Amino acid sequence: MSDEGKIPISADSLERMKAELEDLKTRGRTEMGARLKRAREHGDIRENADYDAAKDDQGLMEARIRTLEETIKDSVVREESREADEAAPGVIVTVKEEGLDEPEEYFLAASPEDRVEGMRTITLSSPLGKAIEGKRPGETVQVEAPGGSFTVEVVSLRPG
Repeated sequence: MSDEGKIPISADSLERMKAELEDLKTRGRTEMGARLKRAREHGDIRENADYDAAKDDQGLMEARIRTLEETIKDSVVREESREADEAAPGVIVTVKEEGLDEPEEYFLAASPEDRVEGMRTITLSSPLGKAIEGKRPGETVQVEAPGGSFTVEVVSLRPG
């Protein structure tokens, strides 16, 4: 099977998503059913705010289930790298914005579902992620963001 078109993701993130999916499909749906039943008992569902809120929450939960199913289906566990020679998914990137004193550290991910505990994540689809992808330490790049453009230098890279 080809990995073309697949989303590279860490084994930890994939397991976390699978656990969340299982929880939503079992406990989540059971609790949502009970919540809807309680709300229906409050009377006419046409004018029942509790029922409307529960239905909205049910829709959000089902959308999350579909998102997780699609992401899991479309992902491939990326090999852990011992080196990071350019900014790519799975790499922790330290950048310094021109005019600021302190550098900032980000986990660069192909998917918003892939993340490292306690670290800010940027994806390849974000303006910063697009700009720094493939860059090496010492390289400077212009970032075109909705709030305006700014310049960052890639300070360092390390495996995520």
